[in-house]
Amino acid sequence: MGPQTDSVQSSPSLPAKTQIAIIGGGIIGVSTALYLAQRGIPVTLLEKGVIAGEQSSRNWGWCRHTGRDSREMPLIVESMKQWAQMNALTGRETGFRTTGIAFAAEKEENLDKWREWVSIAKEHGIDSQVVGKQQAEALAPGLQRSLYGALYTAADGRAEPQKAAPAIAEKARELGAVIMQNCAVRRIETTNGRVSTVITEQGAIECEAVVIAGGSWSRLICSDLGITLPQLKMRSSVLRTTPVEAGVESAIAFSDFALRKRMDGGYTVASLSGSIADIVPDSFRFLPKFIPALRTEWKTVRLRFGQRFIEEAFEWKLRPADQTSIFEKIRILDPEPHKAGNQAVFKALQQALPAFRNVQIAQQWAGLIDTTPDIVPVISPLDHLPNCIVATGFSGHGFGIGPGAGKLIADMVTGEKPVVDPSPFHINRFSDGSKIHIEMW
Repeated sequence: MGPQTDSVQSSPSLPAKTQIAIIGGGIIGVSTALYLAQRGIPVTLLEKGVIAGEQSSRNWGWCRHTGRDSREMPLIVESMKQWAQMNALTGRETGFRTTGIAFAAEKEENLDKWREWVSIAKEHGIDSQVVGKQQAEALAPGLQRSLYGALYTAADGRAEPQKAAPAIAEKARELGAVIMQNCAVRRIETTNGRVSTVITEQGAIECEAVVIAGGSWSRLICSDLGITLPQLKMRSSVLRTTPVEAGVESAIAFSDFALRKRMDGGYTVASLSGSIADIVPDSFRFLPKFIPALRTEWKTVRLRFGQRFIEEAFEWKLRPADQTSIFEKIRILDPEPHKAGNQAVFKALQQALPAFRNVQIAQQWAGLIDTTPDIVPVISPLDHLPNCIVATGFSGHGFGIGPGAGKLIADMVTGEKPVVDPSPFHINRFSDGSKIHIEMW
């Protein structure tokens, strides 16, 4: 079972109409709902399961400028501004604290590429730095390995994935948003080249615009509109420890493990190289587009062929609107964690930091990360349906960037001046013949 999220109260009933319909109750969907509700715009959020039931509650909880793709930098700058005021804005605990994030250099060559990234970051007002050996090792008291230094951003922070999206959703509901849980979208209908109605298991709702923020489900949802969205899923495994006084306040990534302090006194622990790519039919459909990413990430990704191929080949299909949908059959994607991998990560943690040698693994889980070929999200209208915004493929970066993305989407769907330039996130970059650009740092 996945981590337990804070509960969110659903609205009493599905309205007959709304101005904006949002499909998906993860961090992107609820943030969009919040910023629309703030403006007094009628908005209805439709979630097939519970708020943050999937990857938005299963991620590491890092809110970082550090190491971002240059295309994401304006958006993460805006997002971190929103995170800094999120507790006050929602009137609830999201867990956000500014505690810094570091990427430890265990090889000297890491430092040169990080210095290049720092120079680019400074152009965007991001105050990151490459720190030396002594300062890097001081971030993890008692560290039993030698470092050359670290890439460190003091303005980065952490939040609690099981709390943040629910807190944002509750505030959006207070401001007038309709929040519908256990309300799967079966089909999207169009009229005269525009989205006009969303058909749900609880009935139809007319709308003036739609935001598709369905995470790993967005590919299937978009296919209903004749859109081929190149998106695959990565299975990421995570564990949390029992409480411990380890003295590690900043979130830190090492070569074989990464950790983030939790509000409950334990730590969320995972690995940068712990992802599994389950081979599914879409793996073959989109292989040519994903080859550049595979070439750069092949050492950190494990390929698996198994039951998921059969499930997606035969079950992940759209059905007529009067029939039970796959979204109702699978309310929450809850993949099995890779326990052997988690054990190896936990062992590496205990060997490197003696403070963890007497703690236990309190829980393990996995989530499916929605990825794009260039590991940068799609935040884009559709050419043939201008009142439909697709917001997906956040590639493991979505939690930290979520509030900024929500604000940008709210601007786009209402025709206001966007808070940042959305053009780098346009879906057409995968179909216009241009070379897919991947930044590795």
